[in-house]
Amino acid sequence: MSTAIDATIEAITPDLVALRRDLHAHPETGFEEHRTAGIVARLLRDWGLAVTEGVGRTGVVGTLTGSRPPTSNLGPRAIGLRADMDALNILEATGLPYASTVPGKMHACGHDGHTTMLLGAAQALARHRDFAGTVHFIFQPAEEGIGGGQAMLADGLLQRFPVESLYGMHNWPGMPVGRFGSREGPMMAAGDTWTVTLRGTGGHGGAGAHLATDVTVAQAQLVMALQTIVSRNVPALQSAVVSVGHIAGGIWDSPNVIPAELVVRGTARCFDERIRALLERRMGELAQSIAAAHGCTAELRYERIFDVLVNDPARTATALAVALDLVGEAAVDAAVQPLTGSEDFSFMLGQCPGNYIMIGNGVAEDGSYRPVHTPLYDFNDAALPLGVRYWTALVQRELGG
Repeated sequence: MSTAIDATIEAITPDLVALRRDLHAHPETGFEEHRTAGIVARLLRDWGLAVTEGVGRTGVVGTLTGSRPPTSNLGPRAIGLRADMDALNILEATGLPYASTVPGKMHACGHDGHTTMLLGAAQALARHRDFAGTVHFIFQPAEEGIGGGQAMLADGLLQRFPVESLYGMHNWPGMPVGRFGSREGPMMAAGDTWTVTLRGTGGHGGAGAHLATDVTVAQAQLVMALQTIVSRNVPALQSAVVSVGHIAGGIWDSPNVIPAELVVRGTARCFDERIRALLERRMGELAQSIAAAHGCTAELRYERIFDVLVNDPARTATALAVALDLVGEAAVDAAVQPLTGSEDFSFMLGQCPGNYIMIGNGVAEDGSYRPVHTPLYDFNDAALPLGVRYWTALVQRELGG
């Protein structure tokens, strides 16, 4: 038999589906989430929460205090629940009735679902405040690599809304709906962006190639050499990834001209700060030496975008216990394989202990699924009520509901 809060979640689910699809149709990328933040703030106020807008530029924090007296001699407790709001610069190709109405932007990572699930939890808990303490519902902008989490922290998030624990959740395509996965310790990789700028003399590709210092040849050798960093410098039992994602040089209308400058950009991932330093050092050494061998110069810019996301053991035990109560042991992976994807919730967990958990977004009978960050991805609305139940059950467990 459903509890009162479960009945509420069931009743509001159709509205949550409609809200999620509305957010999906109106994606906003990092620090531009004005419409989304406005909807979040309005709904939270409608449900009786205290609302603070403009935290980290476009972030929103809703605060809800339970009706029960403190159960600890230390006084009232507080926890934070975080969801991300931003979309990606991707042209949607789903053809869905609620597909993006903004050309070149789409919710290709499920942040529309994350926002909706946390809003659903705020609505349900506002109706059933049978817990002791305070919940801060943190709606973060600009998660996709441009520093939204850091912006909220720099704006005093944890000083203005002090908490003893922080929790986050992300959908995971390829994991069936109705399942959860997490682990203690490092769970998601540090994510860095690197840029190598190669400079030479350039020249006439037909009549004067022998007179040029050719950055294109240096670039070709550099791309191949970068792949040796992981295979020959990183210890075999450590994990790391080095990938090239962008190469630019020359002019389309001048294929007979050897460019004087060429840029190679990519990403690097690892789970250990020592490996991170190794990747940066070896990239610089290879770029410099290969460029010099061809009479060129090289400049490396290595940007540390995300830290390693590390789950606190005690908070992870709490999160997994909640998931076990909801779906049973067979549907919870308590030791998921670490992911080489990155997440800027890592910065928040670097300042406050907490947990990050994955919720299944579905998989077809043949094992196929649409990955995040692709034009055909869509958040699975079937996961919405379970995500809301997870959040509400976590609050009840943490704050004695």
